[in-house]
Amino acid sequence: MAFFSVIIPLYNKENFIEKTMQSILNQTFQDFEIIVVNDGSTDKSLNILSKINSDKIKIIQHSKNRGLSAARNTGIQNANTNYIAFLDADDLWKSSYLEKIFSLIKNFPEARLFATNYEEVYTNNISITPSFNLKNFKNDGIIPNFFESNLSQPIYCCCSLCVEKSVFHTIGFYDENITFGEDIDFNIRANSSYKLAYSRASLVEYIIFSENQITTSSLKNKIIPNFDSYENLAKNNSDLKKYLDFNRYVFAKMYKMEKDLKNFTEVKKSIHPNLKTSGLNYKQLFLLNSPLFLLQIIRKIKLLFLKKGIRFTSYS
Repeated sequence: MAFFSVIIPLYNKENFIEKTMQSILNQTFQDFEIIVVNDGSTDKSLNILSKINSDKIKIIQHSKNRGLSAARNTGIQNANTNYIAFLDADDLWKSSYLEKIFSLIKNFPEARLFATNYEEVYTNNISITPSFNLKNFKNDGIIPNFFESNLSQPIYCCCSLCVEKSVFHTIGFYDENITFGEDIDFNIRANSSYKLAYSRASLVEYIIFSENQITTSSLKNKIIPNFDSYENLAKNNSDLKKYLDFNRYVFAKMYKMEKDLKNFTEVKKSIHPNLKTSGLNYKQLFLLNSPLFLLQIIRKIKLLFLKKGIRFTSYS
């Protein structure tokens, strides 16, 4: 039995899947299986994949497109190992990623979640490594408070996370009813129950083709996580409460940018009005209450600077 199962949801990624697969096959740690869930692709993705010669690869077919969560769940259910790593079909691992995750597993046996930092790769080959204010944290270790650490940009992305398989049997799988932000929902459940071993090393290339996926992707006809369902859990966890409000802020701003005032108002009203209690900073509260035209101007300015490799955010 292999040590890792690598789960790849595949849907119409013909321009990327070969590079993604090679980034796995080129790992310095080679004890893994690859489970590709073809989620109803209609392009040449499957043809390209079939030409890659490796006995590590197993392909599972969905007869129709069922979405990212369903594809991941199918992969998890068919995994033959105790450790599940995820990689989307257009993202890349650096060659030492699995070796680092293996090291975290061996060095921090109390953890059930394992992750590294990542690089955001934009158009024009601009690469930005997020920096985080992790208090008293060295290079590798246990994150003492996941929710406090994530009151800004996430410290890991979906493709820099590895999960012990037993976690899914305890807290459940990815919610297939959520069609945008399913990772946030899973992270709340997982990090409420288990410890996270983390490395500051940036070992994943998270491909982004515009300013930021979460601020440029459309929410139209999408179902986001129900943050209200975690309010009871947050009663005894002020950092989780702040984390919920931070994500409400992100989605509320997206709704405003899309001129969906109904959903904007609905999400915003759940954010605690007190600055300290909500966990939002002054910049975020200013943007949340700014008129649409100002948000549009700010976004254009941010894109201009991003083309020069400079990114401004409201996260700090």
